[in-house]
Amino acid sequence: MTLSRALRDDFPILGRAVNGVPLVYLDSAATAQKPRAVLDAVRSFYEEHNANAGRGLHRLAEESTEALAAARETVRRFLGAAGSDEIVFTRGTTESLNLVAEGWAKARLKAGDEIVLTEYEHHSNLLPWQRVARETGAVLRFLPAGALGALPPSPASALSNLLGPRTRLVAFAHVSNAVGTLLPAQEFCQAARARGAAVLIDAAQSAAHLPLDVRALGCDFLAFSAHKLLGPTGVGVLYARRERQAEMQPLLLGGGMVREVFLDRATLLDGPARFEAGTQPVAELTGLSAAIRYLEAVGLAAVREHERELTGRALSLLREVPDLSVYGPPDAAARGGLLAFNLRGVHPHDLAALLDQRGIAVRAGHHCAQPLHRKLGIAGSVRASFHLYTQPEEIDALAQALHDAHALVR
Repeated sequence: MTLSRALRDDFPILGRAVNGVPLVYLDSAATAQKPRAVLDAVRSFYEEHNANAGRGLHRLAEESTEALAAARETVRRFLGAAGSDEIVFTRGTTESLNLVAEGWAKARLKAGDEIVLTEYEHHSNLLPWQRVARETGAVLRFLPAGALGALPPSPASALSNLLGPRTRLVAFAHVSNAVGTLLPAQEFCQAARARGAAVLIDAAQSAAHLPLDVRALGCDFLAFSAHKLLGPTGVGVLYARRERQAEMQPLLLGGGMVREVFLDRATLLDGPARFEAGTQPVAELTGLSAAIRYLEAVGLAAVREHERELTGRALSLLREVPDLSVYGPPDAAARGGLLAFNLRGVHPHDLAALLDQRGIAVRAGHHCAQPLHRKLGIAGSVRASFHLYTQPEEIDALAQALHDAHALVR
């Protein structure tokens, strides 16, 4: 069942107009809009509790430290982690992925070891592994994308066929940010762990849209960003199993992550503090906590069903637009709440500009996934992406605008 339109009233920005018409925001895969609960939480922290966490004994410092601990516990519960010590705060998915690459993989991989990725990856889950491979002599192997960006036949079996005795890590996007393909995360984790490989899931496009349980999935690492999860920008999460954390080194060194320092040496703290040098963004983490509580109140299963219905509606309506190519799986159940498309003979940027004139916000370009677009034989695409506040009439507005764009260029 489609979520209530009343939810939109929780998001102040959705009431504004663009180019003289009501905003139709279909760019949630780039960043999600923020409910008042998140805005109020951040403002309240700055107005009532602002201080540096873990740096003082006065009341405000204690309140800030408590807020940081509460945020860590909220994320732990949200992901189903065994303990809050498995939750590391970062600046976003990109930093989380680089932390695993630089802090865990680089010191452990040897020449000839293998890292298995997919052709769906965002550049943030590709470039760090390219560098690790160059510097260690490790080999990158890739699960190929299927036709039009859909899954290949029997994807778990195809992945298993790529795994060998030298496979050390399998890293993949849970949902493709470019074409929306939903990868079978639990099956991939099972296949990797059967070969003794560690698993990293890029959940940037799934954490806000699908129920997640890291223990049920069986992954070693999982990363996501707050800003795609209705939360503030500039903060993210890395889930890292305790056993893997013990094998990791930090990306950054400085205050807050040391046990004892001398002029010629230092010893580091254990647990997440080891990887969180410097002042923590407590205001943003307070906002992330509020975002998680908001999502939990709505229910991730309800969010998933809402977006599945919207995606099904979009697929059906966009197939009726002449000369429009839609990428990704043909079935809404096999994708996240986004779809990419091109209108024949029209540059994606031009099509996005036409849609913007109607107040419809979409993304155009290669979506930080150039290899996948190259595989599809295109330079870029237009992407419409949905969230819990998206309504069916906005899908209808997109479809009508595309019909009109086709008539205009033909």
